[in-house]
Amino acid sequence: MYMVDVIEILKRVKNASYGLAGYDTYSKNAMLNAVAAALSERENIDAILKENGKDVALAHKNGKDGTFIDRLTLTEDRVTGMIDGLRKVADLPDPVGETVEERTLDNGLNIRRVRAPLGVVGIIYEARPNVTVDAASLCLKSGNGVILRGSKDALNTNRAIYSVMRAAILALGFNADVIGFIDDASREAAKEMLAHEEYIDVVIPRGGEGLKNFVLENARMPVIASAGGNCHIYVDKSARQDIATEIAVNAKCQRPSTCNAAEHLLIDRTIAAEFLPKVCAALFAQNVELLGDGECIKIVSNLVPMTDEDRATEFLGYKMTVSIVDGVEEAVSVINRFGTKHSEAIIGEDERATGYFTKYVDAAAVYVNASTRFTDGYEFGLGAEMGISTQKLHVRGPVALRELTSVKYVILGNGQIRR
Repeated sequence: MYMVDVIEILKRVKNASYGLAGYDTYSKNAMLNAVAAALSERENIDAILKENGKDVALAHKNGKDGTFIDRLTLTEDRVTGMIDGLRKVADLPDPVGETVEERTLDNGLNIRRVRAPLGVVGIIYEARPNVTVDAASLCLKSGNGVILRGSKDALNTNRAIYSVMRAAILALGFNADVIGFIDDASREAAKEMLAHEEYIDVVIPRGGEGLKNFVLENARMPVIASAGGNCHIYVDKSARQDIATEIAVNAKCQRPSTCNAAEHLLIDRTIAAEFLPKVCAALFAQNVELLGDGECIKIVSNLVPMTDEDRATEFLGYKMTVSIVDGVEEAVSVINRFGTKHSEAIIGEDERATGYFTKYVDAAAVYVNASTRFTDGYEFGLGAEMGISTQKLHVRGPVALRELTSVKYVILGNGQIRR
């Protein structure tokens, strides 16, 4: 038996979503700003940090690694970041009702395609408490009800954040059932949630491959898969080597636990003997463990031998592979074989090489002479995001406000009938 009545929560959110779809921009922004104000109150910050301390202590007790604990931990600065994110979403243009296309037929019918909410969005996510706020803000602004189901590792924190959000919405006089929270982190409760397509219109997994596969295997409704990032940087023979080194270090080290951090460095054979020692020295200086293929080890002897399994690994830490390829064609072939279709970069000045790379590499975000670390809703000017979708339907790349809408046709006539 579940700790909560999952179906009852789903029903309440579904019913509330019909009203939310008609809220004007002012009302939706009022909810977001009220939640931001509530999260800013000293007593609420203290309560959230206290509950987060319980989750972090349990993670240490259970032997979780540093990367996991970093994702789980909230600080006052991180709470402030969540609040700022809410206000930024409130400031973004409202996509609901936006006309995508309009035309008038010969019979006088005016046909408009307009953006409309998806309905109810379910979010199943791992130990990132900020997702509780990000997901709620994006769904509310795009007119969607939202059902939040976090992991057991952040259950105390998520519960505290949800309580503050719900109370703030209620205090304004709005229906707080637009946000639902599954206060049960068991797999059984998650399976129950995923079995009811009549209440949830789309579900988004936010976490690792295990979570994504669990959701894909059990969901009865459409899934927007936000997968991990096995990201590459290819340094072409035409690259400016100082820029290539700086980008490689940034993409790996700026925050290595993120899905848009680079995990693999590919170097054109023409420049390998000259460039490899430089970039390895820069990465070693940042305490990055480097794994290399046989050719790389001949040039830089203190690399660890790598395997094909390493090529397919998202390290999420200070670890990276380096290998030599014969030009952009082989680089693209390697990336399309081992990548996860997230973010890939080429460093080079040759337009033929960069053009080939952007055309043929299979990824949601493709960079030329820039770090992969920019694949992010905020960095793209989209505000908070639900994650980075690596699939091709219904959305690809950062899942932000517009990506949480569908379209409906609005047809205006003056008495037309079909003959």
